[in-house]
Amino acid sequence: IPGANVLGVAADLSDARGVDALLAGLPGNVDILVNNAGIFDPQDFFETDDATWEQYWQTNVMSGVRLSRALLPAMVDAGWGRVLFISSESARNIPADMIHYGVSKTAQLSLSRGLAKRVAGSGVTVNAVLPGPTLSDGFATMFEEERARTGKPLEQIGREFVMAHRPASVIQRAATVEEVANMVVYLASPQASATSGAALRVDGGVVDDIV
Repeated sequence: IPGANVLGVAADLSDARGVDALLAGLPGNVDILVNNAGIFDPQDFFETDDATWEQYWQTNVMSGVRLSRALLPAMVDAGWGRVLFISSESARNIPADMIHYGVSKTAQLSLSRGLAKRVAGSGVTVNAVLPGPTLSDGFATMFEEERARTGKPLEQIGREFVMAHRPASVIQRAATVEEVANMVVYLASPQASATSGAALRVDGGVVDDIV
């Protein structure tokens, strides 16, 4: 964006100290908060220990709890603001091989809906975005070994993954990060002023319903 001033703060949002470090590095009030800190990795339920569950809860859920608690009051006082949670289609379509992840993403839907009701009528909107399989850095890392072994481009691996594990997909491929970002940009804009407490899907039709 021409003329934009960009500030970076390195912080680990999986614990309260990291959130405090981020907040201390902010130059002023925040108008738009996108809670996008998250981790995922397949692991069988019976091999997922308490420490892993706690890691997912702290990273995927409590990071958004802490940041929203700190930043929402100023938005309410200003009469305008946007809070977004990057959830997942796995919040509704719980993967059998990532139950710990799915549970954390379902929790984000409850959190976003509850916060929207808490700040109702304030001019601040709170929504969740539910991507499906997406060609993100995390997706690329998960399939790094397969890419090296087969020489297949990430787009092809994404398409094969979708058709094998999310066959209900209407677009029959993985989304790009830009396609997910388009929904985020809309929800963060003034044009989305009548959308709050919603869970908007960018899942390519993976969740097989009409709502």
